[in-house]
Amino acid sequence: MIEVTGLTKTYSIDGQVLKAVDGVSFSVDRGEMVSIIGHSGSGKTTLLSLIGGLTRPDAGQVAIEGINIWSMDDDKLSEFRNKKINFIYQFASLIPTLTVLENVLLPTAFGDYGEESEEYARELLKIMGLGDKTTSYPAHLSGGQQRRVAIARSFINRPDIVLADEPTGDLDEDTEKEVIQLFHRMNEEKMTTFIIVTHNRDIANQAKKQFTMSNGVLSPI
Repeated sequence: MIEVTGLTKTYSIDGQVLKAVDGVSFSVDRGEMVSIIGHSGSGKTTLLSLIGGLTRPDAGQVAIEGINIWSMDDDKLSEFRNKKINFIYQFASLIPTLTVLENVLLPTAFGDYGEESEEYARELLKIMGLGDKTTSYPAHLSGGQQRRVAIARSFINRPDIVLADEPTGDLDEDTEKEVIQLFHRMNEEKMTTFIIVTHNRDIANQAKKQFTMSNGVLSPI
């Protein structure tokens, strides 16, 4: 489903050349759960951004369902991302002027997802333990609650692929377990493909395919 070949991204910082991603190649089958573990600055977040079509590589390609996403123009790539991919970032990044329910529904504003989207949004919020917070605003939520809203939002368009960057970084242990259980549920029931970047080795070990990343180089475990 995902075929990454020779992916490279280089930055120039204060006259020094830094290879954030250095010739990375790997594949992910539909419905696989993949983890990538590594220290801060190892290139994990940049790699997710390249795979998800947010950052253009200097070399290499990302093929999803046989389509090289970097051969598309910006409009087609945006449409493709909205239909196929969703992201869970290190920070919740909720819109402060929107309610919890409106934040979860936000991705549906960019495509035709049908009238059942609101019902599905409420279901996701119940799963995340936030069924009574639909009309609340982000400022009235704890950091962990905001993160759970962002996770619910990542599933609203029923993506084929979820790219998760430290998805449980600021959650308590019980909520972390609930979130990982949700990932497994979506993986098993919906055949959602996951690539999870994490510092948490316990979470990484739950993936069937595991990698480490260091100095921009990806290596299988």
